[in-house]
Amino acid sequence: MPLPADAVRVSDILDQTARAYGDQPAMKVKRDGLWSVTTWREYRDQSRAVAKGLMHLGLQSGQGVSIMGYNQPAWFLADIGAILAGGVPAGIYTTNTADQCEYIAGHCEAAIAIVENASHLAKFKAVWDNLPDLKYVVLMHGSDTDERVVSWDKLLELGGKVAEADLDARIAAQKPDDVCTLIYTSGTTGNPKAVMITHDNITWTAKSALTALDVRVGDNTISYLPLSHIAEQVVSLHGPMMLGGCVWFAESIDKLGDNLREVRPHYFLGVPRVWEKIQAKMQAAGAANPPLRKKIAAWARGVGLKGGYAKQRNEALPWNWGLADKIVFSKVREKLGLDRCRLQVTSAAPISKDTLEFFLSLGVIIHEVYGMSECTGPATVSTHAVWETTKAGFVLPGAEIKIDPKDGEICMRGRHIFKGYYKNPEATAEALDSDGWLRSGDVGVVDARGLLKITDRKKDLLITAGGENIAPQVLEGLLKSINVVGQAVVVGDRMKYLAALLTLDPEKVPNVAASSTDPAMLAELQKEIDKVNDGLAQVQKIKKWIVIPVEFSIEGGELTPTMKVKRKVVNTKYAEQIAGLYA
Repeated sequence: MPLPADAVRVSDILDQTARAYGDQPAMKVKRDGLWSVTTWREYRDQSRAVAKGLMHLGLQSGQGVSIMGYNQPAWFLADIGAILAGGVPAGIYTTNTADQCEYIAGHCEAAIAIVENASHLAKFKAVWDNLPDLKYVVLMHGSDTDERVVSWDKLLELGGKVAEADLDARIAAQKPDDVCTLIYTSGTTGNPKAVMITHDNITWTAKSALTALDVRVGDNTISYLPLSHIAEQVVSLHGPMMLGGCVWFAESIDKLGDNLREVRPHYFLGVPRVWEKIQAKMQAAGAANPPLRKKIAAWARGVGLKGGYAKQRNEALPWNWGLADKIVFSKVREKLGLDRCRLQVTSAAPISKDTLEFFLSLGVIIHEVYGMSECTGPATVSTHAVWETTKAGFVLPGAEIKIDPKDGEICMRGRHIFKGYYKNPEATAEALDSDGWLRSGDVGVVDARGLLKITDRKKDLLITAGGENIAPQVLEGLLKSINVVGQAVVVGDRMKYLAALLTLDPEKVPNVAASSTDPAMLAELQKEIDKVNDGLAQVQKIKKWIVIPVEFSIEGGELTPTMKVKRKVVNTKYAEQIAGLYA
């Protein structure tokens, strides 16, 4: 099917933006305590220099380029430079092991890998002998005596030996429906699949989403989530390029709070775990307030929650909303660094109603966006005009969405749908039907206003011994609303009843290890779980549970880099504890 006349390539967008906003800031990164600026003209010129350097190292059109590193200008330049040179960038999470690096670099047939530092280089050196296509590794920072390792400055120097006309020829040969990047799925089960994203996929999606979300020319955002993930690429890499925005790079996840207050972004994406951690810190700080401040906060939160739901229904705000906003809500937004933020978004995993309502009660609206790598990020969006707590918004303008009447599966179609899985025609055929509909694997419903509600993952559904289909994510959201609970995983497939594995939130529980066996703590937890059970059908009730004495983590293997729970890993790692729940 031919692409519309407005289909463009990534290089077209970069050139247009560099011409229109050449002297405007494109990227800011902190060096020696000061924010260093790269303009859009410099961004384009440096991307071209990187592209020519890669060409000098032998990169051919269609070859893979693996990129591994924390969010920084060099990551952007490596990605865009690879695309300009006709290569296909493939991000690798910084938490990935040497074996996982080997799998991705080998699978995408990477001719060049670009890594941040010596520790990342060591992962590639450990498996280099198993990667026959890998010729060079480029170091963003530092140098190495291995002649196959090229420093960043050397890469740019080598780029000077390639004629501009040769790069222009590479760019001219690219078409909007060519694959321009590979996104490797988080891999909650087995090896990740490589999602093929085209130029038109990424440029169309960025334009459609940003227009719907009222992102404006020159807006600031902050980049901190893994750039290997499609959501962060749309939000901080390709989105700002579409409108001449400015990306500020967080120094680290630990300094995100400080950086937010410095940047004061116009829009901000946080995965649920980020919002949950902010909530926990705010609740801990609130608990230490004197009685009068607690009373004022409680009053304001009551007004805020009532007002938030009034906004959703397009009704008048409470008469005292302005006062609550002046003395509480505005101060909260300022302290968080969200005082000029027009849009706060959550995506990538389910978020609890408790967290959404906590922020709503403080005048901070978190808009849910639903999507996946296979639809280039967003499939639905929420806006200030149309949104509802616990619903994921309406279909991305220009795209389609439908619910399969047989099993409730969410299906999507449009210019944002991927080209298929690289080297995996079987999985591609399973995901895409002949009419171009993408089967998401998620189950949901669409209400009369066109708002989507996600109810579960098809593959996550638990079928009890009695034949009941149970959606665990709904129950896990209720369990996570218990004040001290950090994570919750519901089990019970093919069993007579449901059980749960819980972790405690270290922001709210000083000594997690000791508290996990403390009789008083366990008794209080049982009371809270009883309250949850009171509102559930008999087959949904949590009959038994256990507290795991450590948090689920990326390092522990229980979470993906985007903080989604790996159920298979949890079930395997804690098989003995789960068996005990059914003894």
